[in-house]
Amino acid sequence: MLNRAAKPLVKLVDRYLPDPYVLVLLLTLIVFLAAMLTQDKTPLAVIDYWGQGFWGLLSFSMQMLLVLVCGFMLASTPLVKRALDSTAALARSPAQAILMVTLVSLAASWLNWGFGLVVGALFAKALARSVRVDYRLLVASAYSGFLIWHGGLAGSIPLTIATEGHFAQAQIGIIDTSQTIFSGFNLLLVLVLVLVVPLINWAMLPKAEDSVYVDPRLLAETDTRVMERQRPADYLEHSRLLAMPVGLAGLGYLGYYFLVQGGGLNLNIVNALFLFLAIVLHQTPRSLLTSLEQAIKGGAGIVIQFPFYAGIMAVMVQSGLAQSMSAAFVSLASADSLPFWSFISAGLVNLFVPSGGGQWAVQAPVMLPAAQALGADVPRVAMAVAWGDAWTNLIQPFWALPVLAIAGLRARDIMGYCLMQLLITGGIIAAALSWF
Repeated sequence: MLNRAAKPLVKLVDRYLPDPYVLVLLLTLIVFLAAMLTQDKTPLAVIDYWGQGFWGLLSFSMQMLLVLVCGFMLASTPLVKRALDSTAALARSPAQAILMVTLVSLAASWLNWGFGLVVGALFAKALARSVRVDYRLLVASAYSGFLIWHGGLAGSIPLTIATEGHFAQAQIGIIDTSQTIFSGFNLLLVLVLVLVVPLINWAMLPKAEDSVYVDPRLLAETDTRVMERQRPADYLEHSRLLAMPVGLAGLGYLGYYFLVQGGGLNLNIVNALFLFLAIVLHQTPRSLLTSLEQAIKGGAGIVIQFPFYAGIMAVMVQSGLAQSMSAAFVSLASADSLPFWSFISAGLVNLFVPSGGGQWAVQAPVMLPAAQALGADVPRVAMAVAWGDAWTNLIQPFWALPVLAIAGLRARDIMGYCLMQLLITGGIIAAALSWF
C-alpha cells in the first residue's frame, strides 16, 4: 500500500521539482516579497540585508565541500573500497539493501551529521554495485537517516544550551544534555524512528518493472594508484616518504584530541579524520591528487548555492520575518501544545534558514519567552525546534547536495520518497513531543 501511495509523490516531484539552483532562486524572490509585504521593508533595505549576508556561509561552504571531497578520497582508497564492498555483499536482496543502508545512515547521523551524510551515500553506491535495487530509493534511504541528527550527539541546539556562555543563558541557564539529547522522550523518539524509518523505505520498494537500476560499472571507483615516473619530480609525487609522515602526524593529533583532551565530534574533526586517513591509505601524493580530481567535480552545487542561502537567512533574520513566522505559531499555543507548534514553525523556518544553530538564534528569542510565560517545559521546546529543523531537511536540497554529488543523482530523483518519509515521520515526532 505504501508503495502505491509513494508512486504519485515520486511522479509529482520528478515532474515539478526544479534543480536546487532554480529552487534557491525562487526562495530568494519569495523571501524578498514576504519581507517587503509583511515586515514593511523597502526594496532597498531588503537588498541591503541580502547583500550583506550573501557571503556569511563561506566558512561553512568550505566545510561542506570538504565533507564531500575528503569522504570521496577516503572511499576511493583500496582498503575502504574493499570494506564497503564486503559489507554490501552481505545484502542478498533489494529489501535487505534498503534496510541496511538506512540503518547505517541512521547510526552514523546520530553520531555526527556530516559523517552520516558521507557514509550513507558511499555505502549506497557500494550496495548498488552488489545488489540490483532501485537506485533512487537506495540513495533516498541513505539520506533519510539524516532525519535523526539533531536528536543525536552532534545536535547543535541541545549542545548550544548546554554550553557555558550561550546567548540565552541569562534566561534559561545551562540545560544539561540529560534533559535534551539523553532525556527519556528524546531517546524513545530516536528508538521509534530507528525502527520505523527503515520499514517505511522498505515498504516503498517499487516493483521490478517500475524500478530504476544503475549499471554497476558506472559506479566503479577509478583506481588512483598511478605509477608513471618520467621526471625527477614524479618520484616525489609517488613517494611514500612525504605523505605518510604527514598523514600519521594528523592521526596522532586526533588521537591526542580524543584521548587526552576529551574532544568530541564536530564537522572539522570529521573532515580531518577523513583527510588524514585518506592521506595514509592512498600512501602517495599522486594517488590522493588523482582521487581529488574526481571528487571535486561533484562540488559545483555547494559552491554556487550556499551563498544564496546565506543571503536568504540574512533577509529572514534582519527583516524580522523569521521571528514573525515563529510568533504567529506561538500565538496558537498553550503550555501543553507549545512543543508541537514550535516543531511546526521550526520545520517551516528551516526551509528558508537551513542551519540548526542559525535557526535557534532566530527562534529562541520568540520561543523561550513564550515557554516561560506559558509555563511550558523549556528543554522540550528547545528539542521541538531541533526536531523541526531536522524534519524538513528531508525535502530541503541544501543538505542533500553532498549525498547527490557522491551518488550522481539529481534532487528530484530522491525527493518523492523523502516526501513520504516527511509525512509519516512528522506525525510520529509531533506525537512524541506532545505526549511522550
